[in-house]
Amino acid sequence: MKNIVTVLFCLALAACDIAGSGKQAEVVDDSRLSQAQAEPANWMTHGGTYLEQRYNQLDSINTESVENLGLKWFYEFEDKRGLEATPLVIDGVIYTTSAWSRVHAFDAKSGAPLWHYDPEIAGEVAFKACCDVVNRGPAFYQGKVYVGALDGRLIAIDAKTGKEVWSTVTVDQTKSYTITGAPRVVKGNVIIGNSGGEYGVRGYVSAYDAETGEPVWRFYTVPPIPGAGPDGAASDPMIAAAQATWAGDWSELGGGGTVWDAIVYDEDYNQVLVGVGNGSPWPRSLRSEGQGDNLFISSVLALDADTGEYKWHYQGTPGEEWDFTQTQPIILATLEIDKEPRKVMMQAPKNGFFYVIDRSNGKLVSAENYVPQNWTTGIDLETGRPKVAPDARYVDDEVFVALPSGHGGHNWQPMAYHPDTGLVYIPAQEIALAYKASQPFEVRVGGWNLGVDLAVNAIPDDADEIAAIRSELNGFLIAWDPIKQQEAWRVDHLGPWNGGVLATAGGLVFQGNASGYLLAFDASTGRQVWSFDTRVGIIAPPVTYAVDGVQYIALMAGYGGGYGLAAPFTENAGFRPNGRLMVFALNESLNYEVLKPELAAAVVVDKVWDKADRDNGAQIYETTCGVCHGATARSSGIIPDLRRSPILASAEAWQAVVHDGVLKDRGMIGFSAYLSAEDIEDIRGYVAERAGQLHQHGN
Repeated sequence: MKNIVTVLFCLALAACDIAGSGKQAEVVDDSRLSQAQAEPANWMTHGGTYLEQRYNQLDSINTESVENLGLKWFYEFEDKRGLEATPLVIDGVIYTTSAWSRVHAFDAKSGAPLWHYDPEIAGEVAFKACCDVVNRGPAFYQGKVYVGALDGRLIAIDAKTGKEVWSTVTVDQTKSYTITGAPRVVKGNVIIGNSGGEYGVRGYVSAYDAETGEPVWRFYTVPPIPGAGPDGAASDPMIAAAQATWAGDWSELGGGGTVWDAIVYDEDYNQVLVGVGNGSPWPRSLRSEGQGDNLFISSVLALDADTGEYKWHYQGTPGEEWDFTQTQPIILATLEIDKEPRKVMMQAPKNGFFYVIDRSNGKLVSAENYVPQNWTTGIDLETGRPKVAPDARYVDDEVFVALPSGHGGHNWQPMAYHPDTGLVYIPAQEIALAYKASQPFEVRVGGWNLGVDLAVNAIPDDADEIAAIRSELNGFLIAWDPIKQQEAWRVDHLGPWNGGVLATAGGLVFQGNASGYLLAFDASTGRQVWSFDTRVGIIAPPVTYAVDGVQYIALMAGYGGGYGLAAPFTENAGFRPNGRLMVFALNESLNYEVLKPELAAAVVVDKVWDKADRDNGAQIYETTCGVCHGATARSSGIIPDLRRSPILASAEAWQAVVHDGVLKDRGMIGFSAYLSAEDIEDIRGYVAERAGQLHQHGN
């Protein structure tokens, strides 16, 4: 099962064909990227073209023929961590990334693996990644494949051989920066941001020479504190204006504002639009003395593509404190508004509002909530500012239950725009979260520094209460009219955290869901016209391409990411198979099955802990361990379920893993710098209690 594609072709013959084709040597330069829409057989950039509409003109697979769509080939990766990548397809070769920033090349027709590049990320780097060891895909330019590695390197790889050409460290690796986003190539420069807003870093976006890896420009999204001096960066002219929107000393935790996903080249205005992340820590009261808009967090920035200089910005959530990043995917289009064509960008960020913004000047055209929300009473279209509800800014001991929450009304999963229907297809969701500022707040160097008490979101033990909570976690595909700012249709899923979207000229919209189904819908009506059970939860977006006139659909299937790791109510929790690249074509029907072994039984621990110790363990677990191992010790099946781990039975083994870090090479660092041995034993007591409850319920 590991590499099913090896049975689908003669290896020697394939090797001769690949070596002789010269396909990988095809030039992808600025001109070709600019005209990508003229080559629908290829998927050359992250969003398909510079417009990032994720729309493709291929139409062999359409509303009538899609019933004959079947699995052509698949490749199984080496682990079960989340797969978020958008594959690139260029001249018959698929380039994609898997967990731990690994890069792969395949023959797009046969599935033959061509090469594999492993940046060999140290396992302990996983501790710096808030939301799984994922990667959203590569970029391609002039014979090189580019990947942003989890440890902060930007790496260029020879597209023919898979060998490293150059590597540049883009971050201070002594701090908790990571890279999970896809690079973009613009006019000979590779542009990349970074992640780390939950840990306490200062965000920025950088450009590097695509040929040499040398730095070209950098823009800091959060200013230095007064008196610190300029950075020597493209953002320097904006320091004074940005500093005026902050208060206190935000230098220890950086302020946040990481650029971890949306980076879009707007060729019409020679500008790069970048989405900026949340503040660090989350509560403005802890970050900026409760004052100011805190530029440029939770904003879209327009920067000169050549120099990185500031052109304009729009801040969707001034003074943000709910993890409302503005990093979600951006789509460029020309819409007819008031009978006039306007070049706009469209975005549906976490805060629940769909924004249409004039690309020439950053002025808000329109905004309406695409999901239910309670943190504002609306958007003032004159100022472009939200009218924040009085109780939304939680201070002191106040608790605010926000909808949407930091999981977002829409997160990183790409949406798509279909120019024929005029609709934007949003993978949306409803997930509420309670916010309460940490009192007192103690900085954890290198660790999570949210500044909120996650324990207020602990899941109750009562089955009826659990069922009630689960019923309020919703996921759906929304078809949104960006001109009317209203929903055209929707499709409900079983829960949130579903896959990204592809739209095609065949009148179709494709989306995978958390239950593992790849689905096709009529783009005009939302009627489901096809499905395939991958048996693997899906969060990544599909792409389409053609080889020798045959259209294919390709998808990275593998559950994970932030919600996928931490949430106790994910679909198909328990056993998770390894992720895989799956490719479909008409009139194909490859036999496909996924073996599902039995889960290990819950570990029964003889020791009985005092209630106070278990309660202390619960508090620490929910704020330290639950973000990976699952809230209330209920694993989603991607990270080991501690209730079923034999390590739980031994105090010595537990200390060796949690305190000493004997499994750091597998991503489980030691917590001796953060927790005492007594606290770690209390965590064991809490997990043992949860394991006992699981055992009582028959595992």
